[in-house]
Formats: sequence, structure tokens, C-alpha cells
Amino acid sequence: MSEFIVEAKGIRKTLGRGAGQVQALRGVDLSLRRGELTLLMGPSGSGKTTLLLVLGCMLAPDAGTATIDGNSISQIDKEGLARIRRDHIGFVFQSYHLFPTLTAAQNVQLALDIRGERGRRAAKKAREAMAMVGLVRKAKSRPAELSGGEQQRVAIARAFVANPSVILADEPTAALDSDNGRMILRILADAAHERDRAVLVVTHDPRILPFADRIVEIDDGRIVGERRGGPELARMPKTAAFP
Repeated sequence: MSEFIVEAKGIRKTLGRGAGQVQALRGVDLSLRRGELTLLMGPSGSGKTTLLLVLGCMLAPDAGTATIDGNSISQIDKEGLARIRRDHIGFVFQSYHLFPTLTAAQNVQLALDIRGERGRRAAKKAREAMAMVGLVRKAKSRPAELSGGEQQRVAIARAFVANPSVILADEPTAALDSDNGRMILRILADAAHERDRAVLVVTHDPRILPFADRIVEIDDGRIVGERRGGPELARMPKTAAFP
């Protein structure tokens, strides 16, 4: 088994047409290891979100090669990309994307419904995912009854519930205060370290640098730097300690 869950080489992607055409990615190489939380940082327009979408099988690259848990995403049709996305990838977004009429547990279970898992087994998995993020007591609450931090934890539980090998998070702390932001990163770090997943977080937020195992910098569509993360992670309380 390879230590790398994601391996991308020479990824190029052009967005737009005519005068508005932009070379968003210019030959990006990036590998994500099992059991590691990687931050992807860079200025606006640097290519962060485009790279996340390519690795998440939402955009096909124009050139280059990439594999997700051994599955190639190069020269593959939309149905093939959707299959890899469904089977191997969990997403966390800045804006939560919860359905307002569903309870927290139902929002989590929805990720299993689209994979054809229903009934008691799916409900049990949803409860377990809610427990992972410390929200068992909020399982029957609707999004309007939850704080921003709680809504993001529900979104993370939804990303975890189908046990994907890769978690991709786009600015997951941008709308949260410092305490909730730290809580979210602790949960994502646990997802990497304790369950042998690769976790990639796109962020502008310098407060979360200490949580990273690795920090990758991108600018103008190219990877321009890489460094190891800070030591604070080892001193933070475990997810189970969260209220």
C-alpha cells in the first residue's frame, strides 16, 4: 500500500474563454500522505480552490496525471469522476451546505443515502459520525438551532460518515471565531492521524498553522514552497473532550 493517497503530477487547468481566460494551474505536483493534515495556502487567485476542485474530481485537469487512492482521474468521463468522488472523497465547505428542513443527523445520513445506504445501518453510522464531532445531543436539532461552529461540525460528520480516504476542506474556519476554528481543526487533524486519511485544508487563516503536519504554498498556479507544521497539535485536547 502506497503512503500517498493522492498523487498529482503536472496538473494544468485553464478557466474561462477569450480575453477572460486564466491559467489557473501551471504544472502542479502535489502528493498527500495517509495520516497527514496538509494546509494549502496562497493569495486570492493563486489556484487553491481550482486545485481542490481537480483533486476532488469536480473539475477534470487539462493536462497532467492524478490518482486518488489508486484510481486515475486523468482522461476520465464525468460519470467516472462522480464515482471516484462518491467512493473516496469527503468535502467540507466554508458555508456548511446543510438542508434547513432536515435534522443534524438527517443531514449527515444524506451522504449515505446518495450512496445507496439506508435503514438502521445508515442511521447507526450517522450517530457514530455525530459522536466523533461531539454532537450526539444535537442530533435532532435543525441547522437554525445550531451555532456556526456546530453547523460546521455537522458538515464534517457528513464528510466522515461514508469513511472516505480523502477529506478536502475549503476555508472551513473562515466564518468561525478562534475557539470554534481551533475545534474544527482538531477534529480534522484527528481524522487524519487516527483514521489514516489524507486531509487537505485550503485556508487563508494563519491561526490554524500549528495544526498542520505540512504547509504547501501556491502562487500564480504553481507550488512555490513547502514546510512542516508546528508542534502545538500534540498539546491540544482530543476530539472526545469537546462538549
